[in-house]
Amino acid sequence: MKVGVYFDLRNPPQWRRDPVELYGSFLELCEEAESVGLDTIWVTEHHGFDDDYLPTPLTLLAAVAARTRRVRLGTAIVVSPLHAAAEIAEQAAVVDLLSGGRLDLGLGAGYRSPEFDLYAADMESRYRVNDARPAEIRKLWESGAVTPAPAQERVPIWMGYLGPKGARRAGRMGENLLSIDARNWPHYRQGLIEGGHDPALGVMGGAAQGWVSDDPERDWQMVGQHLAAQSDSYRRHARMGTDFPFPKPVDPDRLRERRPLTHSGIDYFVHGTAQDMADFVAEHTAGAPVETLYLWAGLPGMAPETVAQHIRRIGADLAPRLRAAERPLSRPDSRPRG
Repeated sequence: MKVGVYFDLRNPPQWRRDPVELYGSFLELCEEAESVGLDTIWVTEHHGFDDDYLPTPLTLLAAVAARTRRVRLGTAIVVSPLHAAAEIAEQAAVVDLLSGGRLDLGLGAGYRSPEFDLYAADMESRYRVNDARPAEIRKLWESGAVTPAPAQERVPIWMGYLGPKGARRAGRMGENLLSIDARNWPHYRQGLIEGGHDPALGVMGGAAQGWVSDDPERDWQMVGQHLAAQSDSYRRHARMGTDFPFPKPVDPDRLRERRPLTHSGIDYFVHGTAQDMADFVAEHTAGAPVETLYLWAGLPGMAPETVAQHIRRIGADLAPRLRAAERPLSRPDSRPRG
């Protein structure tokens, strides 16, 4: 199993840092992730957040490509209905070339009306548009309508769907599924069959919500306050542009108590040792072709050294446990051209 970390570059007001320093330290953290042997670095996209959530994942990955040599670089996700297929195809190709063929392109439909308003995009058609994007992007690459072409013969495209309907649609497209929830595997597999694809080539991967600690009880007060800031930000911004009232502040202890095997979505948090996390991953992914997993490198407002320590702990303590449980699977070739 490939193991990595996930960044959103938030800069919350209560822990505000100089944005130039924040982005500079991010690049150093990416170098740290590669140096400790992690396999992947993922970044994401939102617009108009008051904590400066990252808006341009492919732009940022171009910088990471220049500072790393081995680690794969992923978007989780690009909100594809906000961008023309040609724009995504061109930017992704440049990142793939800069990285020597290390891009994983994750696409998602989005869910916030202010973002669609900002880009003058139609929110009602977002699922239809997102479903169409992989074929459109691949056709642009293969036909030469956009140039240059990516370095990889077939750039992995990951569909960011968390539920069974989206999993089935991702299967019909023959693309990877950006979910580690084993409950989605039967639906994804059915979609692969319906789309005429070999289900043995199904690939799943994605985020596990949690924090790895060598002393969970000691660390919880610190982790909990940053987790609450992250959860409150997501919940608050999700309701912007709607008639729903803003939610009350979250109790991080409630998030810590939840598990996605009994709760849908991502509103859970596993706070424990590396073995606790490995046990959770084994249970949550059992029977599914999950090949890639990543955790938040840090939570909003955490000091760079705290984030660096977490990256080192994932590399030294968690990754070996997850890799020890891996099984060989046959997959399509994604090697660079040449």
